[in-house]
Amino acid sequence: MRTSLTVEFAKLSDEAKLPTQGSPQAAGWDLYALEETIVERRKSSMIKTGLAVAIPEGWEGQIRCRSSLGKKGMIMPNGIGTIDSDYRGELMVLATWIGEQDSFTVKKGERIAQLLFAPVPKVTIVETEYQNLGETERGTGGFGSSGKY
Repeated sequence: MRTSLTVEFAKLSDEAKLPTQGSPQAAGWDLYALEETIVERRKSSMIKTGLAVAIPEGWEGQIRCRSSLGKKGMIMPNGIGTIDSDYRGELMVLATWIGEQDSFTVKKGERIAQLLFAPVPKVTIVETEYQNLGETERGTGGFGSSGKY
């Protein structure tokens, strides 16, 4: 059973488009470019959406790159953008072009990213001694140490 969540959006521009889902089971909501933006190769650009959002307390928004743009060569250098529930500014997508051409033009109205909503638990941090953390099979192995192959 799916959790129901109501999220309010405000258009900061008459030309902004509210997020849409590609299908009823889609995890993400598509975000649209408010204006044409040129993303130069190996440089980061902020792509405006013209939207502000009120994410309910206890939740976060995650802005992720659309796979179709990633396939072309556009990435989000921060991986996933986190939108906290107390942020009320414009949603923008940080994008970097790594394709072969010198730049990539994001067209006005183009789907540029996906917005997902996720619960955020209330966390209490407790300091303890290192030996109290317990032992695991993985132990202190770092990057790539959990793989069996």
